[in-house]
Amino acid sequence: MSVDNRRTARKAVSGDPAPREVRRRPKNRRAQIAAASAAAFGSLGYHGVSMEDIASGLGISSAALYRHYPSKYALFREELLRVGNAMSESVRLPEEIAQAPAEQRLRQVIESLIGATIENRASVTLVRWEGRYLEPQDQEILAGLQSKVLDALGAQLAALRPDLADDDRRLLRVALLSTITSIADHHAALPAKQLARLLGSACWTVANADLPPAQVSEPLVAVEIPDSFKHELLLRKAVELFHERGYPNVSVEEIATAAGLSAASAVYRFYRGKSDLLSAAFRRAAERVSGAIGPAVAAAESPEAALRALITHYVTGSFAERDLTFVYYTEFQHVPPEDRTVLRNIQRLSVEEWARLLREVRPDLSPAEARFLIHAAFALVVDLGRAFDSEPFAGPARVCALMELVLFGDHDI
Repeated sequence: MSVDNRRTARKAVSGDPAPREVRRRPKNRRAQIAAASAAAFGSLGYHGVSMEDIASGLGISSAALYRHYPSKYALFREELLRVGNAMSESVRLPEEIAQAPAEQRLRQVIESLIGATIENRASVTLVRWEGRYLEPQDQEILAGLQSKVLDALGAQLAALRPDLADDDRRLLRVALLSTITSIADHHAALPAKQLARLLGSACWTVANADLPPAQVSEPLVAVEIPDSFKHELLLRKAVELFHERGYPNVSVEEIATAAGLSAASAVYRFYRGKSDLLSAAFRRAAERVSGAIGPAVAAAESPEAALRALITHYVTGSFAERDLTFVYYTEFQHVPPEDRTVLRNIQRLSVEEWARLLREVRPDLSPAEARFLIHAAFALVVDLGRAFDSEPFAGPARVCALMELVLFGDHDI
């Protein structure tokens, strides 16, 4: 036994403390930090996470975290641009595929983009909804990366369908990207290969869509709210501001001013605070969807007819309240905890009812697959709305048709 071993043995027998273990910094610490921050940002949003939260989750000190990243923003920026780069790189055709038939090239681009999205699912939600919190120059970089993805999809669509009108191609490429990235909007689970097949099939149906003619329709004008009806006016103005600038960047004073109130204190006659306004907005959006299900099912002759009615109702309501639809997707992490459970249950039950109807139309789908398609169809509405606003080629009839294609697939609709 060596002298060192004998000394250690004596300490163990005498009860002396064991020698202190030397802790070495993991070689992949920076990668661990990036992964932990991505999960935190994806779950709670940029404003809901602090450097202390990330450090605590990793079991390290804030000082250790700052040795790798100078700020929370640096972490946030790096993760968004990393995912943006991963997605833009995924749509670059390999040399051996570059001269392949158009169908093979489009399938390659779609499958590679699906793979990159599944691999980065936790962070894709940041690209979808939190990118507006990047600084302007970084927003431009991310927008450039997203444009590469859309350009690649559009180029291969044009090669496959050379007679497709430019506006239709623009519409379909956004619909394809929306279908794929919609998996970041929820937490339903499927094995990666099964999910890739499901998304690939839905995308191929969209890519080959025969859309109804574009129609110029009268823009939906919000119903005028009397100034005396402050409860409703406050809610509308709050949603508009949340949509425009993000919930964390809006104050009660600004909401009061937008609603024509002389002081922020007047808001508290109607709502407990800013978070109460957000909860009220979420309840309205959730109940708009859930409240339509019973009447649609009762009036329809078949599950397919019920789904068609629900799709029309969903699109009509979303077009009428675009700001609310967007806020519903972006601000859930700011809803007070005591309200989240109720809202989650309403949303979950609504999705389950839609999925149940879909499985009666398509018994080949598993419950999980049906849920993924429902979420993809919902995402189309908000994504096409923010991409094209009120452009006729992205009007309600065409959005309804795309929702039906995603849900029904090759089913004769």
